[in-house]
Amino acid sequence: MAGDHDKLPARPGFMGWLNKRLPVDAFLKDHLTDYYAPKNFNFWYFFGSLALLVLVMQLLTGIFLTMHYKVGEMTAFDSVEYIMREVPYGWLLRYLHSTGASAFFIVVYLHMFRAFLYGSYKQPRELLWLFGMVIYLALMAEAFMGYVLPWGNMSFWGAQVIVNLFGTIPVVGPGLVEWIRGDYGIADATLNRFFSLHVVAVPLVLLLLVTLHLVALHEVGSNNPDGVEIKGKKGANGKPLDGIPFHPYYTLKDIVGVGVFLMLFCVVVFFVPTFGGIFLEHANFDMANPMSTPDHIAPVWYFTPFYAILRAVPDQQLGALAMALSLVCLVLVPWLDRSPVKSTRYRGWIWKTALALFVISFIGLGYIGLKAPSPLFTLMGRVFSVMYFAFFVLMPWYTKIDPVKPVPERVTYEKH
Repeated sequence: MAGDHDKLPARPGFMGWLNKRLPVDAFLKDHLTDYYAPKNFNFWYFFGSLALLVLVMQLLTGIFLTMHYKVGEMTAFDSVEYIMREVPYGWLLRYLHSTGASAFFIVVYLHMFRAFLYGSYKQPRELLWLFGMVIYLALMAEAFMGYVLPWGNMSFWGAQVIVNLFGTIPVVGPGLVEWIRGDYGIADATLNRFFSLHVVAVPLVLLLLVTLHLVALHEVGSNNPDGVEIKGKKGANGKPLDGIPFHPYYTLKDIVGVGVFLMLFCVVVFFVPTFGGIFLEHANFDMANPMSTPDHIAPVWYFTPFYAILRAVPDQQLGALAMALSLVCLVLVPWLDRSPVKSTRYRGWIWKTALALFVISFIGLGYIGLKAPSPLFTLMGRVFSVMYFAFFVLMPWYTKIDPVKPVPERVTYEKH
């Protein structure tokens, strides 16, 4: 690699001076102009770059919000109201940030589904998947702590429920809950802790993990809808025959995806920022009140599939364990999938049926988690929970016997 950098032509002026001290041109060459990606990417490959876009947007809007937010049990809610009513365009900053949180999970869930669709977690991309899953867990922690900071009534009671789940851990549970809260209840100390973690610690971890995720991606190369490794077929120039430079081809293509995303995103921000109480619950426009419990306590929609699994189990300790295992199952996917092919295009009816049932169960659990408990929803939650876990537990078996089609030696691509 260093030898390739030495072959770069010397540039005059400032850029020549800079390249001798910081390899800007070499970096751009390695990761943009000379990074060859498969030429058959489709729209599913927009969501990785969109996730990066939303991350940057969340960081920028978060910086401006912290300039006016006052952490504290007596000041947090009023400072958010001040941002909404008095700060110039403060309402826009707040809605960009709150809607951005939901948008982040939408694009991440679609990004993860694409991995299931085309087997992007399979060898040699296991580490890439692991980095992605740690990013997902860090994102959940970041979102939860940010959800508590406005100090609305649902924020307060949601924090009570989620933090108390750690109390189900044998032996260390009660002490761990008190340590997380920093007090005997959700109070001023909790807000201070969550604020410092949400604004400083977790974003730094996220940025590091995203960097490692991208480095791992560029080391093994991108997967594609056919699941064919393009590095195996190279031309006389040493470049993949089925690849094209990421820049300018995919940088320009991603701009189209960004444009469509921003149009949809702005429609939500300007016309339905609360999204009917799903993105921002109505109870969260009331100040936190330990003496007034909302009619139905539920986490934000992106946590509800796992919350529904928790509620589906009668015993609280076993329910918390089931919820934790539902996340562990996702981490283990690269080793559970025994199929000889990557892409759903060349898999059989068993895999396609299992994947469809998994998607139905995940969406169903998400819907049930938003609803107040009832006998019908409890039954449905248990059925969908069984479907969810069956997808992973039975995966080593059904992926092994699933009939597969021959995978082409090179990617299939139609000019358009």
